[in-house]
Amino acid sequence: MARLSLPTTARLSSTLRVDSANNAVIKTLSRLSRPSLLSLVLDWLDERNQPLCPPLLRRPDADEDEDEDDFYPPAQSLEELKETYEAMQLRKGGRREVVDRVLEGDWRYGLSLYQLAMADLQYLYDHPGSLKWTAYRIQRLQTPAHEDDAEGPEIADKESIVVPRFHPSTFLQNLQAEVLPDVKAHYNFDRPKGMPLLLLRIFIIDSPYNTDLAVSTRHRGRPSLAGAGSNNATTSFDTSRTIYIAFPDASPHIFISKSASGATSAAGAAGEAKSLRALIVEGVPKALSRPRERYTLKGTSLSTKNLGAMLAVKGAGRTNAAGGGWSVYAGIESSDLKADSPLQTLLPTPPLSDASSANDDESRDMNKSRKRKRLADTSEVEDEKQLKRAKEAAQARFGDAAKVDDGTGVERLDVAIEDPFPTDTAIPSFDDDSDAGRDVDAGEPSRRKSKGRKSILDLSISQEDLEGVSVEGGRGREGEAGEETWTPRVRLSFRGSHVFAGLKQLVEAGIVDGERMPGWMTGEEGVTAGAVRHGRIRGFRGSGI
Repeated sequence: MARLSLPTTARLSSTLRVDSANNAVIKTLSRLSRPSLLSLVLDWLDERNQPLCPPLLRRPDADEDEDEDDFYPPAQSLEELKETYEAMQLRKGGRREVVDRVLEGDWRYGLSLYQLAMADLQYLYDHPGSLKWTAYRIQRLQTPAHEDDAEGPEIADKESIVVPRFHPSTFLQNLQAEVLPDVKAHYNFDRPKGMPLLLLRIFIIDSPYNTDLAVSTRHRGRPSLAGAGSNNATTSFDTSRTIYIAFPDASPHIFISKSASGATSAAGAAGEAKSLRALIVEGVPKALSRPRERYTLKGTSLSTKNLGAMLAVKGAGRTNAAGGGWSVYAGIESSDLKADSPLQTLLPTPPLSDASSANDDESRDMNKSRKRKRLADTSEVEDEKQLKRAKEAAQARFGDAAKVDDGTGVERLDVAIEDPFPTDTAIPSFDDDSDAGRDVDAGEPSRRKSKGRKSILDLSISQEDLEGVSVEGGRGREGEAGEETWTPRVRLSFRGSHVFAGLKQLVEAGIVDGERMPGWMTGEEGVTAGAVRHGRIRGFRGSGI
């Protein structure tokens, strides 16, 4: 009698095997380097991973001539197989050699979902900038005082500092209840080395089953038209999506990655990725909530590919609220941690104060030497003074942060300037046609509707408008006399491997005025996208924190 598979709401098991000839399996292993792949295989061969990653071994009662024609004959024992891969580590070779032995030899009957998750995580550790992360704040909702208030809109309790308790098994059980019944998910937790966070990998495929049918080859269309060599044969991996969620230790924030699709060419993959991300954003706070203790996720306008930068700004360290020039008070060095104590009666001295006094002494000596030498070229002296003043301004505004090799760089900063145009500036006269066009522009918002898709900056600003976030002075559309003022459409976009380190170098070179530059250019606001009104990034009390 044929085995039956019924639709279910359970999640996928880690022992579920995927055919080794699957294109997704070959692609996952082929993008790893040879040293990483060999290290991964040795992890599979560990005694603790044998229930989930068992290789093909030779049976004790098998004949000696049984595997004569096999190009990769099975090993006698697990220790022999370990010695084989350890020998491959000592000699040079290509990546293809390891991939072929894994897929055609030792794991010819398929890889488990746990093995694929380990390979995917290994690629993420080898290439930390392969995913783009967005930070969200876990915020508690106000408990309705009456039953009638429960049907109204949810209101976040901004004064609450309660952080929900996180238990992995309970969280997965609650999150699985939010997954749609026509899709199946596989979950895998891992803790990266050197990072104080817990990483959750969610692998989702379109299938109502949680058995081998979920990952086996199926045919689209009529069975009679789908032959063995037909192009209609596909697997669930063609529409699979992978998303990561990072839970920093002792922090009220979580980091959610951009959804990665396993399809090589699928229509509507971008729309499916956005819907999956929205589903995760809605399901995570529900999984963290308990009776009479509900939570929600709020955007923080921080998005970057550097996970270390996310931890520095939104983690549990001392730098999460001490960006830019305030980093001198963070005391992240070991010597600072010993000296910085609540029992100290003296406040810490900023390094710029000691540096400025030393520089004053040096400047006096330099002035004396210049007087003795009687330099005739005063322009060189003036340039040196300006360069020295620029370096002091950069040290004062950026402090110990924004270093090229600090590992906390963001690759992009998008800012929209929404300050009204100064009214005291003389406005040139226009002809009748331009006046009519100017009247039309004055009556419409500064963010005009474009025909193309909205940028990330537009979406973040629109979300803030919906939440009713504003600063003192309002939008700046009306002047003191109540007259409408014109707000120009100004967008600033900074891109590079380390945006704030580049801005610091521009200040040191004297290209950017370090004394007059706004605080959001130093990174102290902790945002990568936002709108500036009246000189401040919109957010909590004019700050991005």
